[in-house]
Amino acid sequence: MPENRQPTGERSTAAARAGAIPRAPPFDATLRLLEEGYPFISNRCERLRTDVFRTRLVLRDVVCMRGSAAAALLYGHPDLTRVGAMPATALWLLQDVGSVQQLDGEAHRHRKAMFVELLMQPRAVDRLVHLFRDAWLERLTAWQSMRQVTLLPEASLILTRAVCRWAGVPLPDQNGSRTAKDLAGMIDNTGRFGPRLWIALSRRDRAERWLQQIIENVRAGRWNPGPETALHAVAFHRDPEGDMLDIRDAAVEMLNILRPVVAIGRFIVFTALELSRDELWCHLFQGGNDELIEDFVEEVRRTAPFFPFIGARAKKAIEWEGHGFPQGQWLLLDLYGTNHDPRLFKEPQEFRPQRQLSWRQQDYAFIPQGAGDTATTHRCPGEAITVEIMKESVRLLCREMDYRVPAQDLSVRLNRIPAQPESGFIIDQVQPRR
Repeated sequence: MPENRQPTGERSTAAARAGAIPRAPPFDATLRLLEEGYPFISNRCERLRTDVFRTRLVLRDVVCMRGSAAAALLYGHPDLTRVGAMPATALWLLQDVGSVQQLDGEAHRHRKAMFVELLMQPRAVDRLVHLFRDAWLERLTAWQSMRQVTLLPEASLILTRAVCRWAGVPLPDQNGSRTAKDLAGMIDNTGRFGPRLWIALSRRDRAERWLQQIIENVRAGRWNPGPETALHAVAFHRDPEGDMLDIRDAAVEMLNILRPVVAIGRFIVFTALELSRDELWCHLFQGGNDELIEDFVEEVRRTAPFFPFIGARAKKAIEWEGHGFPQGQWLLLDLYGTNHDPRLFKEPQEFRPQRQLSWRQQDYAFIPQGAGDTATTHRCPGEAITVEIMKESVRLLCREMDYRVPAQDLSVRLNRIPAQPESGFIIDQVQPRR
């Protein structure tokens, strides 16, 4: 049966319950965050025996928190905003100014409704999964002649081809490899600094200009993607005042559909990693047992290091569990730590699909892609697509192909954001399964 998960917060010290939030040393913890990565917040919560503490990151005061009560705050409080809550470079790569994530109130709900309609309709999800399967099987032919296949970039290419076909977006390059590198690079360089970051930002700018041109062609009637496509919906979407989106904002929102689908490639790699750790799973799925596949991939989503944190900022002074946060206060929620909280998930470091987790629960404990109600909060509307594509990747890996996982570095560094197996997960001797 699914685990009984209760809101956390009871571990706060007496001082914290009285309103005093403990402060974690040193004066500024930016270097410590870079050194520790995903466990940064949880490490300090354990040390201070609290679920909320104060520190400084890039010389800016921030309240860090974990647990379901904190998730309910960041995803449910009307006086919190995502504007100004993310480092500028991460914002430019992952969302950008003018995107749905940067809107509040009715403006957010209105535009979010478009994403929910596009990404959560069963027919739309099924169509994208079928295109993903077709693109995978197309690449399977090429993999047979390759000495080694690195799954992470290959999954990015497959997902790029599938989502562009699904969305009605024509690829600027014949096989989609350049577009895949551009989209994957936005994700891969989110936590980076230096030349790789600036290259990724440059490629994002190129992708935006490419999509602006396509949207201009759609609006002018020079390209007809079909009325059921995401491209058509975004190109002709109107705000609550009845105006079409600015051409740049429309391009940003198309990227906010394409790029997150490509990001599923990381979950696919962690899925393959779990299958390789215990061959029993693949044997089990080869013989059917479809009803267990969703439990398997949802546990991958819980355990895999994907998004580490999510930020918010107080639009005005607010109170929460005896704590007062002034206007402008920066808050940081530990997504990874909440998904690994032993009070919410027994023996959280163990991989246990029998937990029977599901994105459908829309709760504040299992939050790999956000918390709360998808339609009204900032929870990712693409969870259904993520889960269904991951499930299809299990079927493809276990039923459609034989392969070997050679010796390689499969370690996952938690101070690399976003994380991945060091090798990218290499397979060889790939053949269609007979």
